[in-house]
Amino acid sequence: MNREELIKKYLKFFESKGHKEIPSASLVPENDPTVLFTTAGMHPLVPYLLGQKHPLGRRIVDVQKCIRTTDIDEVGDSTHHTFFEMLGNWSLGDYFKKEAIEMSFEFLTKSLKIPIERLAVTCFAGDKDAPKDEEAFKTWSSLGIPRERIAFLGKKDNWWGPAGNTGPCGPDTEMFYWKPNDKKAPKKFYSDESGWVEIWNDVLMQYVKNDEGKIIEAKQKNVDTGMGVERTVAILNGLEDNYLGDSWISIIEKIERLSGKKYFVPKTNDEKITKAMRIIADHIKAAVFIIGDGVSPSNTERGYVLRRIIRRAIRYGKEIEIKNFTKKVAESVFKIYEKSYPELKKHKEKIFNELENEENKFLETIERGMKIFENLVRDKKNLSGKEAFLLYQSYGFPVELIEEECKNRKIKFNIKDFESEMGKHQELSRTASKGKFVAGLADNSIESTRYHTATHMLHKVLKIVLGESVQQMGSNITPERMRFDFSFQRKLTEEEVKKIEDLMNKEIKKNLPVSHEEMPYEKAVKTGALSYFKERYPPIVKVYSVGNFSKEICTGPHVKNTSEMGHFKITKEESVSAGVRRIKAVLE
Repeated sequence: MNREELIKKYLKFFESKGHKEIPSASLVPENDPTVLFTTAGMHPLVPYLLGQKHPLGRRIVDVQKCIRTTDIDEVGDSTHHTFFEMLGNWSLGDYFKKEAIEMSFEFLTKSLKIPIERLAVTCFAGDKDAPKDEEAFKTWSSLGIPRERIAFLGKKDNWWGPAGNTGPCGPDTEMFYWKPNDKKAPKKFYSDESGWVEIWNDVLMQYVKNDEGKIIEAKQKNVDTGMGVERTVAILNGLEDNYLGDSWISIIEKIERLSGKKYFVPKTNDEKITKAMRIIADHIKAAVFIIGDGVSPSNTERGYVLRRIIRRAIRYGKEIEIKNFTKKVAESVFKIYEKSYPELKKHKEKIFNELENEENKFLETIERGMKIFENLVRDKKNLSGKEAFLLYQSYGFPVELIEEECKNRKIKFNIKDFESEMGKHQELSRTASKGKFVAGLADNSIESTRYHTATHMLHKVLKIVLGESVQQMGSNITPERMRFDFSFQRKLTEEEVKKIEDLMNKEIKKNLPVSHEEMPYEKAVKTGALSYFKERYPPIVKVYSVGNFSKEICTGPHVKNTSEMGHFKITKEESVSAGVRRIKAVLE
């Protein structure tokens, strides 16, 4: 069974049970600030799990694209993935435990034709918060799962939630498959025995954790299930390696052709090659999907994760002697997924460009760093943590590459010394920043400088369009975009958004000169310069003027003329908190 067949079977089965299919949500969560990416199918459904009515009813099914970053360093073995697809079905206050288990069993044994002899399950053992899950046990028993194949485990293994400090939670019941084909499954089930692999999980949201920290019965009981596509395909095809499944094999084969090396050669195989190819395949696939959902490489948040996985893929490309490969590998990703996810095709050019640009930047970084590295280690047997940190901080040279190069040259390098230097730097940075005005600028690149000037102009424009009471509440700037928070009590109208864009672009097109002068803080305020975080300003400040349009206290840097800025476009306007709005914008 391949990926498409599994997904089709799953969706068709649950549709036959009254479930309505919903499309996969974006990898960038809209309503969950606690995570950088959508890590499970439940994230887009949180409002409905809490009681809000879903427009399609109380039975939902989907295949959700997911990104999990907690195990990035584990990627390279046969099972870990950064990107994966999760099959899920939900009951939003409709059926509960018995029906959910019966459906799971029917799908596994009838649709997937898994013999009952290869199945085992776990149930919640109970504790001070909730009793032993006898209902789940009795349901599995009634379906023919023998007592010896049902294990009761504690909260660590068989309990979910809540996602935050409060909210829905409850026991889960997990299904396991006996993977080896050369021997029968043991009569007694132990979940940690290597032959058993988890194939499915039903979360039974029976309880709610309240503000007092108590676990109480939920008014709306929900079911949230999850089945990983990649793992299940591998299991059903008797594969010990997930990367041999159809979601991966064509990508692996592409890497083989590019490198001239084999993914796996029995008895003589170099494990380093296999690991490198898995990492490249996984990380480029994840990068394709992340960029497809609007994220660009940067040094913060989601952009940082994206940059990290792209650069990790490139670093492992070096190990198998390939470069300028990210776009070529991405092409094989498209062949697998573009029919399922139209957003990939829509953003194909952007995805390719971002990958190629990041690869070129990183290769330049490595080239510069290698020259410095060679000078540092010449005629040496040791590389100090301080020297390694200089490479890392000043030249962007990855510490993993430092370790690798030292190992190749038989030079001693103590990673703990490096980490100590890193800790010193972080502490120094924290100390130095106390009491100082922070402009919100991530770097001093040309792109960031353009955006920085735009925030000053935007603040003035907001006062003109929305009223003088508008105050800047914060900003965040990267080379790819700007984010500007301001005080305002309501959502902006479409007309107001258009007025803001039009006025910004009108002033930009005037080719206004940007100048600055230093003066006492009090004088700056009297001249009309806008100021914020007053207690953090020094006695003497810089005042930047954009023509006669805006004047603001700032540390810089700025463009010399607005002709350098480009076309201003608002990509999103949203609420941050009570009385605070946020504008996200780009300069095209």
